[in-house]
Amino acid sequence: MAHLCAAFNALSDPLFPFPVNMNRDIDNSGTPNVRPGAESAAVAMILAAGRGERMRPLSDECPKPLLEAGGRALIEWHLLRLAASGIHEVVINLGWKAEAIREALGEGRRFGVRIRYSEEGFPALETGGGIFRALPMLGTGPFLVINSDVWTDLPLDRLRCPTDSLAHLVLVPNPPHNHDGDFNLSGGRVFPGDEGRRRTFSGIGIYRGALFEGCEPGRFPLAPLLVKAMESGRVTGELFEGDWRDIGDPPRLEALRRELAGTDPAARIQARRPGST
Repeated sequence: MAHLCAAFNALSDPLFPFPVNMNRDIDNSGTPNVRPGAESAAVAMILAAGRGERMRPLSDECPKPLLEAGGRALIEWHLLRLAASGIHEVVINLGWKAEAIREALGEGRRFGVRIRYSEEGFPALETGGGIFRALPMLGTGPFLVINSDVWTDLPLDRLRCPTDSLAHLVLVPNPPHNHDGDFNLSGGRVFPGDEGRRRTFSGIGIYRGALFEGCEPGRFPLAPLLVKAMESGRVTGELFEGDWRDIGDPPRLEALRRELAGTDPAARIQARRPGST
């Protein structure tokens, strides 16, 4: 799984043209499932430490998160979306070309966020090890994690993690490069198995620090922790059918650039208005 990786005024907000009821889930049969009590995230982590092997040769000199589409680096779009969603505390892990990312983004002020960096060195610590290292920066509540190399109009401010869940994952319809999917979704719960019914993990989720209980510092993947939590029924999820792409290689990046050419992608990101809920 290489990609393992406060609200707007109305559902009709042009920033998010795809209606999503974030208080309900849709399982693989299309049946809505009402969620239990849930919490939003006040802090986000953007995963940006990887080498970007599939993006070579473009990522040889420029780290993948800084590759541009629509006039901005991929990671900058995430920062702007987070700020517009009311999430202003951001942690970014660094590995490959760390100084280039730090120099480009700084403290985050011009994006409306405060950035703190979690240094991993190279090679990076993989998704699990990277999040575990950053836990002291992520606070005691649930936190949002998003891969730096995805493009989406998912309404981040409406994501919630149920109080009985260790993780809440956003799944998407299977793209051509992952036609078998990753996880199943039924009754608002995510679990492995059922090939042919699996959906793709978007690289976006809300996690609780307890998911990493018993882990030791170092390099390790996230997937085994998720599967273990799924087996105890403690991973929830939802299906998002709006605009989502894994910008994992040069052809996908070029396709996004062509689509955004001649448009104003910035118009899809609105500043959070005072008094909005």
